[in-house]
Amino acid sequence: MSEVRLVGISKHYEGSGAARPALERLDLTIPSGELVVLVGPSGCGKSTTLRIVAGLEEPTTGQVLIDDRDVTRVAPAQRDIAMVFQSYALYPHMTVFENLAFALRIRKLADAEIRRRVEEVARSLEIEAYLDRRPRALSGGQRQRVAIGRAVVRQPAVFLFDEPLSNLDAKLRGDMRREIARIHQLTQTTSMYVTHDQVEAMTLADKIVVLKDGTIQQVGSPMEIYDAPANRFVAGFFGTPTMNFLPARAERVNGHLAVRGQGFELAVDAAATASPAAGDVTLGIRPERVTLDERPTAVPLAARVELREVLGAEVVLHLGSPAGELTVRADARAAARPGDALTVWLDPGAVHLFDGRSEQRL
Repeated sequence: MSEVRLVGISKHYEGSGAARPALERLDLTIPSGELVVLVGPSGCGKSTTLRIVAGLEEPTTGQVLIDDRDVTRVAPAQRDIAMVFQSYALYPHMTVFENLAFALRIRKLADAEIRRRVEEVARSLEIEAYLDRRPRALSGGQRQRVAIGRAVVRQPAVFLFDEPLSNLDAKLRGDMRREIARIHQLTQTTSMYVTHDQVEAMTLADKIVVLKDGTIQQVGSPMEIYDAPANRFVAGFFGTPTMNFLPARAERVNGHLAVRGQGFELAVDAAATASPAAGDVTLGIRPERVTLDERPTAVPLAARVELREVLGAEVVLHLGSPAGELTVRADARAAARPGDALTVWLDPGAVHLFDGRSEQRL
Protein backbone atom coordinates (compact mmCIF):
# COMPACT_ATOMS: atom_id res chain seq x y z
CA MET A 1 0.00 0.00 0.00
CA SER A 2 1.19 3.50 -0.81
CA GLU A 3 0.34 7.06 0.17
CA VAL A 4 -0.17 9.55 -2.66
CA ARG A 5 0.44 13.26 -2.11
CA LEU A 6 -0.21 16.13 -4.49
CA VAL A 7 1.56 19.31 -3.41
CA GLY A 8 0.75 22.67 -5.01
CA ILE A 9 -0.36 21.13 -8.31
CA SER A 10 -1.35 23.63 -11.01
CA LYS A 11 -1.94 23.00 -14.69
CA HIS A 12 -2.01 25.72 -17.35
CA TYR A 13 -2.41 24.65 -20.97
CA GLU A 14 -0.42 26.48 -23.62
CA GLY A 15 -2.48 28.84 -25.73
CA SER A 16 -5.17 29.28 -23.09
CA GLY A 17 -4.19 32.92 -22.61
CA ALA A 18 -5.92 34.53 -19.65
CA ALA A 19 -8.36 31.63 -19.30
CA ARG A 20 -8.53 30.03 -15.88
CA PRO A 21 -6.10 27.14 -15.27
CA ALA A 22 -7.29 23.53 -15.44
CA LEU A 23 -5.96 23.11 -11.88
CA GLU A 24 -4.96 25.77 -9.38
CA ARG A 25 -2.69 25.07 -6.35
CA LEU A 26 -4.20 21.69 -5.58
CA ASP A 27 -3.04 20.04 -2.33
CA LEU A 28 -4.31 16.56 -1.59
CA THR A 29 -3.19 13.55 0.44
CA ILE A 30 -4.58 10.08 -0.23
CA PRO A 31 -3.73 7.84 2.74
CA SER A 32 -2.41 4.37 2.10
CA GLY A 33 -5.18 1.89 1.37
CA GLU A 34 -7.98 4.44 0.86
CA LEU A 35 -10.29 4.72 -2.14
CA VAL A 36 -10.68 8.43 -2.88
CA VAL A 37 -13.23 9.61 -5.44
CA LEU A 38 -12.71 12.85 -7.36
CA VAL A 39 -16.09 14.19 -8.41
CA GLY A 40 -17.42 17.30 -10.09
CA PRO A 41 -18.94 18.61 -13.33
CA SER A 42 -17.25 18.36 -16.71
CA GLY A 43 -14.20 20.61 -16.94
CA CYS A 44 -13.59 20.76 -13.18
CA GLY A 45 -10.09 19.20 -13.43
CA LYS A 46 -10.70 15.73 -12.06
CA SER A 47 -9.40 13.76 -15.06
CA THR A 48 -6.47 16.18 -15.42
CA THR A 49 -5.54 15.41 -11.79
CA LEU A 50 -5.66 11.67 -12.47
CA ARG A 51 -3.56 11.98 -15.63
CA ILE A 52 -0.94 14.00 -13.72
CA VAL A 53 -0.72 11.24 -11.09
CA ALA A 54 -0.43 8.68 -13.89
CA GLY A 55 2.34 10.64 -15.61
CA LEU A 56 0.33 11.17 -18.78
CA GLU A 57 0.45 14.94 -18.17
CA GLU A 58 3.06 17.11 -16.47
CA PRO A 59 1.93 19.72 -13.96
CA THR A 60 2.86 23.33 -14.59
CA THR A 61 3.81 23.63 -10.92
CA GLY A 62 3.84 21.29 -7.94
CA GLN A 63 4.91 17.78 -7.04
CA VAL A 64 3.45 14.27 -7.16
CA LEU A 65 4.76 11.99 -4.42
CA ILE A 66 4.10 8.28 -3.97
CA ASP A 67 5.37 7.10 -0.59
CA ASP A 68 7.49 10.28 -0.34
CA ARG A 69 9.17 9.47 -3.67
CA ASP A 70 8.93 12.43 -6.04
CA VAL A 71 7.57 10.98 -9.30
CA THR A 72 6.62 14.30 -10.93
CA ARG A 73 9.07 13.80 -13.80
CA VAL A 74 9.19 9.99 -13.67
CA ALA A 75 7.90 8.04 -16.70
CA PRO A 76 4.47 6.40 -16.26
CA ALA A 77 5.92 2.89 -16.52
CA GLN A 78 8.21 3.59 -13.55
CA ARG A 79 5.49 4.81 -11.16
CA ASP A 80 4.02 1.40 -10.23
CA ILE A 81 0.47 2.47 -11.03
CA ALA A 82 -2.29 0.79 -13.03
CA MET A 83 -5.00 2.76 -14.80
CA VAL A 84 -8.48 1.77 -15.99
CA PHE A 85 -9.82 4.09 -18.69
CA GLN A 86 -13.32 5.12 -19.75
CA SER A 87 -12.74 3.23 -22.99
CA TYR A 88 -11.77 -0.38 -22.42
CA ALA A 89 -8.46 0.06 -24.28
CA LEU A 90 -8.05 -3.69 -24.85
CA TYR A 91 -5.79 -5.12 -27.53
CA PRO A 92 -8.30 -6.34 -30.14
CA HIS A 93 -5.98 -8.95 -31.69
CA MET A 94 -5.25 -10.62 -28.33
CA THR A 95 -7.38 -13.06 -26.36
CA VAL A 96 -8.62 -12.16 -22.89
CA PHE A 97 -5.80 -14.29 -21.42
CA GLU A 98 -3.21 -12.48 -23.51
CA ASN A 99 -4.65 -9.07 -22.58
CA LEU A 100 -4.43 -9.94 -18.89
CA ALA A 101 -0.95 -11.42 -19.22
CA PHE A 102 0.61 -8.71 -21.37
CA ALA A 103 2.01 -6.49 -18.60
CA LEU A 104 3.34 -9.54 -16.74
CA ARG A 105 5.17 -10.75 -19.84
CA ILE A 106 6.77 -7.30 -20.17
CA ARG A 107 8.08 -7.81 -16.63
CA LYS A 108 9.47 -11.19 -17.75
CA LEU A 109 7.67 -13.19 -15.05
CA ALA A 110 7.77 -16.97 -15.31
CA ASP A 111 5.00 -18.56 -17.40
CA ALA A 112 3.69 -20.49 -14.39
CA GLU A 113 3.41 -17.31 -12.30
CA ILE A 114 1.69 -15.49 -15.16
CA ARG A 115 -0.87 -18.28 -15.54
CA ARG A 116 -1.48 -18.42 -11.78
CA ARG A 117 -2.12 -14.67 -11.53
CA VAL A 118 -4.28 -14.48 -14.65
CA GLU A 119 -6.45 -17.43 -13.63
CA GLU A 120 -6.82 -16.08 -10.09
CA VAL A 121 -7.98 -12.67 -11.33
CA ALA A 122 -10.24 -14.24 -13.98
CA ARG A 123 -11.92 -16.33 -11.25
CA SER A 124 -12.47 -13.30 -9.01
CA LEU A 125 -14.02 -11.31 -11.88
CA GLU A 126 -16.01 -14.29 -13.23
CA ILE A 127 -14.42 -14.14 -16.69
CA GLU A 128 -12.77 -17.59 -16.65
CA ALA A 129 -15.04 -18.83 -19.41
CA TYR A 130 -13.86 -16.04 -21.74
CA LEU A 131 -10.07 -16.40 -21.51
CA ASP A 132 -9.85 -17.76 -25.07
CA ARG A 133 -12.11 -15.11 -26.59
CA ARG A 134 -11.09 -11.85 -28.22
CA PRO A 135 -12.61 -8.54 -27.02
CA ARG A 136 -15.02 -8.26 -29.96
CA ALA A 137 -16.77 -11.43 -28.74
CA LEU A 138 -17.50 -9.91 -25.31
CA SER A 139 -20.28 -7.69 -24.01
CA GLY A 140 -19.53 -4.20 -22.67
CA GLY A 141 -19.65 -5.41 -19.06
CA GLN A 142 -17.32 -8.32 -19.81
CA ARG A 143 -14.84 -6.01 -21.57
CA GLN A 144 -14.82 -3.69 -18.57
CA ARG A 145 -14.15 -6.65 -16.27
CA VAL A 146 -11.17 -7.54 -18.47
CA ALA A 147 -9.92 -3.94 -18.33
CA ILE A 148 -10.19 -3.96 -14.53
CA GLY A 149 -8.56 -7.40 -14.38
CA ARG A 150 -5.63 -6.18 -16.47
CA ALA A 151 -4.99 -3.52 -13.80
CA VAL A 152 -5.51 -5.89 -10.84
CA VAL A 153 -3.23 -8.62 -12.16
CA ARG A 154 -0.24 -6.25 -12.03
CA GLN A 155 -0.63 -5.80 -8.24
CA PRO A 156 0.37 -2.10 -8.46
CA ALA A 157 0.98 0.34 -5.63
CA VAL A 158 -1.87 2.60 -6.84
CA PHE A 159 -5.03 2.06 -8.89
CA LEU A 160 -6.36 4.90 -11.05
CA PHE A 161 -9.92 4.73 -12.46
CA ASP A 162 -10.96 7.33 -15.04
CA GLU A 163 -14.78 7.17 -15.33
CA PRO A 164 -14.61 3.42 -16.00
CA LEU A 165 -18.38 2.79 -15.90
CA SER A 166 -19.74 5.67 -17.99
CA ASN A 167 -20.18 3.51 -21.11
CA LEU A 168 -22.32 0.89 -19.32
CA ASP A 169 -26.07 0.75 -18.84
CA ALA A 170 -27.60 1.40 -15.42
CA LYS A 171 -27.76 -2.23 -14.27
CA LEU A 172 -24.19 -2.99 -15.36
CA ARG A 173 -22.95 0.18 -13.65
CA GLY A 174 -24.47 -1.07 -10.41
CA ASP A 175 -22.90 -4.51 -10.86
CA MET A 176 -19.48 -3.08 -11.66
CA ARG A 177 -19.62 -0.60 -8.76
CA ARG A 178 -20.04 -3.53 -6.41
CA GLU A 179 -17.23 -5.38 -8.19
CA ILE A 180 -14.81 -2.46 -7.80
CA ALA A 181 -15.79 -2.07 -4.13
CA ARG A 182 -15.20 -5.81 -3.57
CA ILE A 183 -11.80 -5.68 -5.27
CA HIS A 184 -10.79 -2.72 -3.13
CA GLN A 185 -11.84 -4.53 0.05
CA LEU A 186 -9.77 -7.55 -0.98
CA THR A 187 -6.62 -5.76 -2.14
CA GLN A 188 -6.70 -2.61 0.05
CA THR A 189 -4.73 -0.89 -2.72
CA THR A 190 -4.61 2.91 -2.64
CA SER A 191 -7.05 4.05 -5.33
CA MET A 192 -8.14 7.25 -7.07
CA TYR A 193 -11.46 7.14 -8.88
CA VAL A 194 -12.81 9.88 -11.16
CA THR A 195 -16.51 10.28 -11.89
CA HIS A 196 -19.22 12.90 -12.43
CA ASP A 197 -21.78 10.50 -10.95
CA GLN A 198 -22.69 11.37 -7.36
CA VAL A 199 -24.08 7.84 -6.75
CA GLU A 200 -20.74 6.27 -7.67
CA ALA A 201 -18.98 8.75 -5.42
CA MET A 202 -21.26 8.14 -2.43
CA THR A 203 -21.27 4.34 -2.70
CA LEU A 204 -17.58 3.73 -3.45
CA ALA A 205 -15.57 6.35 -1.60
CA ASP A 206 -13.76 6.25 1.70
CA LYS A 207 -13.28 9.95 1.02
CA ILE A 208 -14.74 12.30 -1.60
CA VAL A 209 -12.91 15.24 -3.18
CA VAL A 210 -15.32 17.74 -4.76
CA LEU A 211 -13.79 19.87 -7.53
CA LYS A 212 -15.05 22.93 -9.33
CA ASP A 213 -13.16 25.13 -11.82
CA GLY A 214 -9.86 23.46 -10.98
CA THR A 215 -10.05 24.00 -7.21
CA ILE A 216 -11.05 21.75 -4.31
CA GLN A 217 -14.38 22.72 -2.77
CA GLN A 218 -14.49 20.11 -0.02
CA VAL A 219 -12.84 16.88 1.11
CA GLY A 220 -14.69 14.51 3.42
CA SER A 221 -16.46 11.21 3.94
CA PRO A 222 -19.64 10.65 1.90
CA MET A 223 -21.87 11.50 4.88
CA GLU A 224 -19.81 14.60 5.77
CA ILE A 225 -20.26 15.84 2.22
CA TYR A 226 -24.01 15.12 2.30
CA ASP A 227 -24.82 16.32 5.82
CA ALA A 228 -22.40 19.27 6.10
CA PRO A 229 -21.68 20.65 2.60
CA ALA A 230 -19.04 23.39 2.64
CA ASN A 231 -20.92 25.64 0.23
CA ARG A 232 -23.97 25.91 -1.97
CA PHE A 233 -22.24 24.26 -4.93
CA VAL A 234 -21.43 21.09 -2.96
CA ALA A 235 -24.91 21.07 -1.41
CA GLY A 236 -26.54 21.26 -4.84
CA PHE A 237 -24.26 18.71 -6.49
CA PHE A 238 -25.13 15.88 -4.10
CA GLY A 239 -28.62 14.53 -3.64
CA THR A 240 -31.39 13.39 -5.99
CA PRO A 241 -33.52 15.44 -6.30
CA THR A 242 -31.18 18.29 -5.53
CA MET A 243 -31.40 20.37 -2.36
CA ASN A 244 -34.08 23.07 -2.26
CA PHE A 245 -32.70 26.63 -2.09
CA LEU A 246 -34.89 29.48 -0.85
CA PRO A 247 -33.79 33.16 -0.62
CA ALA A 248 -34.17 34.61 2.87
CA ARG A 249 -32.99 37.24 5.32
CA ALA A 250 -31.29 36.40 8.63
CA GLU A 251 -31.44 38.44 11.83
CA ARG A 252 -30.19 37.77 15.38
CA VAL A 253 -33.03 37.68 17.92
CA ASN A 254 -32.61 36.61 21.58
CA GLY A 255 -29.74 34.22 20.93
CA HIS A 256 -31.38 32.69 17.87
CA LEU A 257 -31.08 33.39 14.19
CA ALA A 258 -34.45 34.36 12.77
CA VAL A 259 -34.63 33.41 9.10
CA ARG A 260 -37.43 34.99 7.12
CA GLY A 261 -38.40 34.31 3.54
CA GLN A 262 -41.53 34.79 1.47
CA GLY A 263 -44.21 32.80 3.27
CA PHE A 264 -42.13 31.38 6.11
CA GLU A 265 -40.15 32.27 9.22
CA LEU A 266 -38.08 29.96 11.39
CA ALA A 267 -35.52 30.16 14.20
CA VAL A 268 -32.11 28.51 13.96
CA ASP A 269 -29.69 27.96 16.85
CA ALA A 270 -27.27 30.90 16.57
CA ALA A 271 -24.38 28.86 17.98
CA ALA A 272 -24.63 26.48 15.04
CA THR A 273 -23.82 29.15 12.47
CA ALA A 274 -20.53 30.82 11.67
CA SER A 275 -21.82 34.28 10.75
CA PRO A 276 -22.57 36.68 13.64
CA ALA A 277 -24.12 39.33 11.41
CA ALA A 278 -27.54 39.66 9.85
CA GLY A 279 -27.91 39.71 6.09
CA ASP A 280 -29.09 37.94 2.98
CA VAL A 281 -28.83 34.18 3.12
CA THR A 282 -29.96 31.16 1.14
CA LEU A 283 -31.83 28.52 3.09
CA GLY A 284 -31.20 24.98 1.91
CA ILE A 285 -33.29 21.94 2.83
CA ARG A 286 -33.26 18.51 1.24
CA PRO A 287 -36.46 17.18 -0.36
CA GLU A 288 -36.70 14.32 2.14
CA ARG A 289 -36.71 16.81 5.04
CA VAL A 290 -39.73 18.69 3.68
CA THR A 291 -42.88 16.81 4.75
CA LEU A 292 -46.56 16.82 3.90
CA ASP A 293 -47.45 15.93 7.50
CA GLU A 294 -47.56 18.48 10.29
CA ARG A 295 -44.74 18.14 12.83
CA PRO A 296 -44.67 19.82 16.27
CA THR A 297 -41.54 21.88 15.61
CA ALA A 298 -41.90 22.25 11.84
CA VAL A 299 -42.69 25.51 10.03
CA PRO A 300 -45.58 25.65 7.52
CA LEU A 301 -45.29 26.91 3.95
CA ALA A 302 -48.21 27.14 1.50
CA ALA A 303 -47.56 25.52 -1.87
CA ARG A 304 -49.22 24.17 -5.00
CA VAL A 305 -48.39 20.94 -6.83
CA GLU A 306 -47.07 21.55 -10.35
CA LEU A 307 -45.73 18.11 -11.27
CA ARG A 308 -45.84 14.61 -9.79
CA GLU A 309 -43.10 12.09 -10.62
CA VAL A 310 -43.83 8.48 -9.64
CA LEU A 311 -40.69 6.51 -8.73
CA GLY A 312 -42.25 3.29 -7.47
CA ALA A 313 -42.22 3.29 -3.67
CA GLU A 314 -42.10 7.08 -3.55
CA VAL A 315 -43.07 10.15 -5.52
CA VAL A 316 -41.30 13.43 -6.12
CA LEU A 317 -43.60 16.41 -5.98
CA HIS A 318 -42.52 19.62 -7.71
CA LEU A 319 -44.18 22.55 -5.98
CA GLY A 320 -44.59 26.27 -6.48
CA SER A 321 -44.62 28.47 -3.37
CA PRO A 322 -44.24 32.15 -2.40
CA ALA A 323 -40.67 31.30 -1.32
CA GLY A 324 -39.76 29.71 -4.65
CA GLU A 325 -39.79 26.29 -6.28
CA LEU A 326 -39.62 23.23 -4.02
CA THR A 327 -39.27 19.49 -4.47
CA VAL A 328 -40.55 17.02 -1.90
CA ARG A 329 -39.95 13.28 -1.65
CA ALA A 330 -43.05 11.55 -0.33
CA ASP A 331 -44.60 8.12 -0.01
CA ALA A 332 -46.18 6.90 -3.25
CA ARG A 333 -49.53 6.81 -1.45
CA ALA A 334 -49.49 10.60 -1.07
CA ALA A 335 -52.74 11.89 -2.57
CA ALA A 336 -51.41 15.23 -3.89
CA ARG A 337 -51.95 15.75 -7.60
CA PRO A 338 -50.98 18.57 -10.01
CA GLY A 339 -53.03 21.67 -9.25
CA ASP A 340 -53.67 20.75 -5.60
CA ALA A 341 -53.02 23.40 -2.95
CA LEU A 342 -51.35 22.08 0.19
CA THR A 343 -49.13 22.97 3.13
CA VAL A 344 -45.61 21.59 3.47
CA TRP A 345 -43.60 21.60 6.68
CA LEU A 346 -39.95 22.66 6.98
CA ASP A 347 -37.86 21.08 9.74
CA PRO A 348 -35.73 23.87 11.35
CA GLY A 349 -33.24 21.26 12.55
CA ALA A 350 -32.59 20.13 8.98
CA VAL A 351 -31.92 23.46 7.27
CA HIS A 352 -28.58 24.63 5.90
CA LEU A 353 -27.77 28.34 5.66
CA PHE A 354 -25.46 29.74 3.00
CA ASP A 355 -24.10 33.27 2.86
CA GLY A 356 -25.96 35.26 0.22
CA ARG A 357 -22.72 36.57 -1.35
CA SER A 358 -19.97 34.01 -0.82
CA GLU A 359 -22.34 31.01 -0.86
CA GLN A 360 -20.27 29.45 1.95
CA ARG A 361 -22.11 27.42 4.56
CA LEU A 362 -22.80 29.35 7.77
